[in-house]
Amino acid sequence: MKGLFITFEGGECSGKTTIIEELKSTLENKGYEVLVTREPGGSFIAEQIRKVLLDKENVGMSSECEALLYAASRIEHLKKTILPALEKGTIVISDRYLDSSLVYQGYARDLGVDNVLKLNMYALNYMPDLTIFIDVKPEVALKRLSLRQGKVDRLDSESFSFHQMVYDAYLEIAKMYKERIKVVDGNKSLEEVTKNAINLVLERLQ
Repeated sequence: MKGLFITFEGGECSGKTTIIEELKSTLENKGYEVLVTREPGGSFIAEQIRKVLLDKENVGMSSECEALLYAASRIEHLKKTILPALEKGTIVISDRYLDSSLVYQGYARDLGVDNVLKLNMYALNYMPDLTIFIDVKPEVALKRLSLRQGKVDRLDSESFSFHQMVYDAYLEIAKMYKERIKVVDGNKSLEEVTKNAINLVLERLQ
């Protein structure tokens, strides 16, 4: 029995991590086998690439290099982590996947969605069964980011205009793939956002 592939998308500080943790707990309590993973990363080599991508010292990285590194990380993640788990019937929940590349590199870095899709052709054969986009306006997200404790990475440090482009791009991608991508209002309380996201997953399982 093939498992279910679920991804979460959204800008910085959209609450994805907390929501995913609650979803994992809910599903496991119902008897499902669940694997939580992330991009960039999710496997040994992909995690090494993640360090390069998010290191603030690499602020001068070209957009093309960035897109290629994300694609390289993704194929490792897909082959070493996602597909083996799905073959075992596991529910795989990934914090980001291909939609992030379409948004960040295709739109915000202005490389073009078609060009980014070509770099990730293999991933098109393994698209998520369900994607949940946590819709948080960039001004809200950046206010949350300013209050967050811990390290700020290379993407967190981008300008407001960049985060606005990311947000606008997510809205466009959600329209393009409206059958797969479900939008959850992330400007509400975290408790309510989490409940709404979990309900969407439970509906998909039914």
